[in-house]
Amino acid sequence: MKVALVHDHLCQMGGAERVLAVLHTMFPEAPIYTALTRKGPLWPELRDADIRTSWMQHLPRPHQTYRAWLPLYPAAIESFDLRSYDLILSSSFAFAKGAIGRPGARHVCYCHTPMRYAWNFDSYVARERMGALARRALLPVISRMREWDLRTRDRPSAYIANSTTVADRIRQCYGRDAEVVHPPVGVERYAPSDEVGDYYLIVSRLVAYKRFDLAIEAFNAMQRKLVIVGDGPAMRSLQQQAGPTITFRGRLPDREVAHVYARCRGLVFPGEEDFGISPLEVNASGRPVVAYRAGGALDTVIDGATGVFFDEQTVAALAAAVRRCESLAWNRETLVRHAGGFAEHVFVEKLRRAIERAPALPMDAAA
Repeated sequence: MKVALVHDHLCQMGGAERVLAVLHTMFPEAPIYTALTRKGPLWPELRDADIRTSWMQHLPRPHQTYRAWLPLYPAAIESFDLRSYDLILSSSFAFAKGAIGRPGARHVCYCHTPMRYAWNFDSYVARERMGALARRALLPVISRMREWDLRTRDRPSAYIANSTTVADRIRQCYGRDAEVVHPPVGVERYAPSDEVGDYYLIVSRLVAYKRFDLAIEAFNAMQRKLVIVGDGPAMRSLQQQAGPTITFRGRLPDREVAHVYARCRGLVFPGEEDFGISPLEVNASGRPVVAYRAGGALDTVIDGATGVFFDEQTVAALAAAVRRCESLAWNRETLVRHAGGFAEHVFVEKLRRAIERAPALPMDAAA
């Protein structure tokens, strides 16, 4: 069976790219087709991959200006000649699901989310803190993106969602059902410690929609220590907001991340995410999570057993959840065992079975 992997772009290294790295280990001979890639380090598992970029790679400074070329991605993905492949496995958070396969082949889309800015534009604009002028300029572009996204909804012969929340979005946006296969978590990189520090922890790319501003406001008010690991476009504004109990560590090597996970009092997860791997990483380290009850956390957090939920994105609700977290006795073995249910080998086994069940594209399928 001849396999091709398709991914939107490789200009940032986040959770979707970690999934792609595991897909590459599953199908090491499969080329990876992507609109463009950045110069610089990829995840180690992708460094030996056969990565084939589109004509977008020749645009001016593509890895720095990739957001500005939004209208071009559909044409870039459609430009790939995939007619020789029996299986197309697309890893899509926006455009990759629009890859064109030949009739009779299978196209399985592992969907991280339907195109967010096309289907939830107001929320996207708010969390990216766009001004009124940028918003007006984007509206016609987003309208065309939504039309294309809807027109290409049947290019995959099957959808696989990374969470129950995303499966619901796929049904609402595309009218298609999706099996849920949770993303792989590298639980083997983490281990509990008998030493527990006096700090709570955030590990993430720092972007506005993840609501770390709420966490900082709450920890400022509570005068409790909060360590923030990661960087991103919201870092400067968060640093300006932070009081003396908040520490920014920036990006850390995996070994140091594992160290701070294992010694924290708990992870703070204040935003709504499509899935979110960090709650499971902290569980694998034997520590609980304080999470907003929404999105992927509904699939990964068991209230009172692996973490605690709060129901409103307010300082009072988050502070109450932190105090509840401190009042409970956490069973380290329960936390680690729970995280193990999301291990890479579990993902691989479930995904292979889902691919085997996927139908072929109809012989009269139109591009």
